[in-house]
Amino acid sequence: MAELNKDIMKRKPVIIGIGEVLWDMLPSGKKAGGAPVNFVYHTYKLGADSYAVSAVGKDDLGDEILEVINGTGINHKIERVDYPTGTVNVSLKDGIPTYEIIENVAWDFIEISDELEELAKRADVVCFGTLAQRSEISRNTIQTILSVVPAQAYCIFDINLRERFFNKEIISDSLNRCNVFKINDEELLVVKQMYDIEHLNEKDSCRWFIDKFDLKFLILTAGADYSVIMTPEVYSYIKTPIVEVVDTVGAGDSFAAAFITSILKGKSIEEAHRDAVDRSALVCTKEGAWVTDN
Repeated sequence: MAELNKDIMKRKPVIIGIGEVLWDMLPSGKKAGGAPVNFVYHTYKLGADSYAVSAVGKDDLGDEILEVINGTGINHKIERVDYPTGTVNVSLKDGIPTYEIIENVAWDFIEISDELEELAKRADVVCFGTLAQRSEISRNTIQTILSVVPAQAYCIFDINLRERFFNKEIISDSLNRCNVFKINDEELLVVKQMYDIEHLNEKDSCRWFIDKFDLKFLILTAGADYSVIMTPEVYSYIKTPIVEVVDTVGAGDSFAAAFITSILKGKSIEEAHRDAVDRSALVCTKEGAWVTDN
């Protein structure tokens, strides 16, 4: 990875987030979001050449979300398709969100193109999750992109389990295609059961995933308590700082974004971990997933 970092420090890294772009329908009104575009937003704010890859409808909500995304300055490859723009009904309890995710929407129909493949061939980072893979069309596009990225690129699988939109087959395939695995403590309990490793404690189960899937990094977040970054050689643990939480929407996305951009800048794992914790804490003090502060 040293050669990759040395090359990237001479230019802006190319970062792709592929999957859902949608409106989070919060109690206070709608906010543009979706894990991949949240991730891309923060990598852009932190200095990367970042691209959101998704689809929106040929409708008013699609017009509005493209206007908002264009206003941020991030790059995107977002097609207009004959399905409604995605929405998620978000309820908050003590700042913690729960989601009702609408099906058969535009981001279920992200088509591959020659232009996307060419972009993927020069990517330094690709971030993806399980949610957009509920659709065969978007899943095939994600898999195609992952198959053509440079061998040294970081492929981040932010598992992001939502409702019933995941299964072991998709998770195993994704783990075999990634080299960075991001998961939270609640999701870890679910996947431990899937892989019959409930008997392992948290640290040992993380080590199990690193070894089984040959991961470069495993990122574990545990909300208001702590976070962990693991590699085959390093274990970094940081307690979550106490802040006045408005909501936690997009906090995990900003965490992954800050960590990987700091790694690409040549920072140590411990330094990158601290940057991730600080960025995520900042997002928790704001409404929605995007913040204007760098």
